[in-house]
Amino acid sequence: MEFPKTFTNRPELPLTRVASYDGHPGWLVTRHATVRQVLADPRFSARQELRRPMFRPVRVNGPREPAAPGWFSAMDAPEHTRYRRHLHTWFSARNLRRLEPRVTEIARELLDAMDDPADLVRDYALPLPSRVICEVLGVPYADHEFFEAETAIVAAYEPESAGAAMIRLAAYMRELVERGPEDGVLAELIENGSGLTHEELANIGLGLLTAGHETTAHMISLGVLALLEHPDQLAALAADPDLMDPAVEELLRYLSILHLGAPNRVALEDVELDGVVVRAGETVTVSLPAANRDPEVFTGPEHLDLARPEARENLGFGHGAHLCLGHNLARMEMAVAYRELFARRPTLRLAVPSEQVVLRTDAVVFGAVSIPVTWD
Repeated sequence: MEFPKTFTNRPELPLTRVASYDGHPGWLVTRHATVRQVLADPRFSARQELRRPMFRPVRVNGPREPAAPGWFSAMDAPEHTRYRRHLHTWFSARNLRRLEPRVTEIARELLDAMDDPADLVRDYALPLPSRVICEVLGVPYADHEFFEAETAIVAAYEPESAGAAMIRLAAYMRELVERGPEDGVLAELIENGSGLTHEELANIGLGLLTAGHETTAHMISLGVLALLEHPDQLAALAADPDLMDPAVEELLRYLSILHLGAPNRVALEDVELDGVVVRAGETVTVSLPAANRDPEVFTGPEHLDLARPEARENLGFGHGAHLCLGHNLARMEMAVAYRELFARRPTLRLAVPSEQVVLRTDAVVFGAVSIPVTWD
């Protein structure tokens, strides 16, 4: 698997002058410590109306408009904090431990239904997190083909088609909220007097639904591909079940699937970073793939090492206030997915040469289109 070089290349300087798609001045940050600083510093804003895309125009809520109510990933405190507070308990590590047996059950059902040969993405890596997030939110899984296809269009990063797909997804979620989910996060927020409007609930649900299956699906599929391409690492994992949690961290570091100009922030005032003054209004785009291969933090960063002691320092889920809300869920799903797959299919292998695996490199999330696999 050849990881896209969009952001893994490391310039000589910690900050590199770049321009956004529309020519607005900005900076690219690749150093691990500086990426952490930017993502944790409230002087760098995540507000949608301020940010400018690095590569392509993205017009989901219109050009340079504030985020819709409930779309908290594109907001700063206190709005961002208020929305996340309603969701913290659901996505806590303690709560998700109770969910693990159900995730295991879903994984085993999918594996029992897999025919040989199979498409790992279609038959396992995508339906596992898709079914899980549906159950967590209270979204009917019967609608999965619709929202999976629309989410893929949004992730493809073409402004007109992405905007139209987002409109269709928003309409679907509004209808679901109006109808009233029977259980899950959305039902509880409606029933417990959260004070959130239906528009806010629909946008919260939409953000969690789209983010809650797309990225995890690609981490699962690419993680399997990486392990199959490194049989010594796969053998070590098979020999030591306690290696699973470190393995998940190393795969998050090694893969870093969020790679096309995201996340980015806008300086609210002049800020000095590594001896460079970022002026108020300038965009700062951080490279998670480059930060996760920073030799100042990771020894031999180009190599996959499931026992890497510093792997937990990875920034695969971001950092700071906007650390991915579902990071505990995604970690657990990855661990379950790898454990059950290789336990039940110990002879799993690619059904085609690795260079024939079709990768998706032109979307905001790096992933695999299809991974044909077989087993004895």
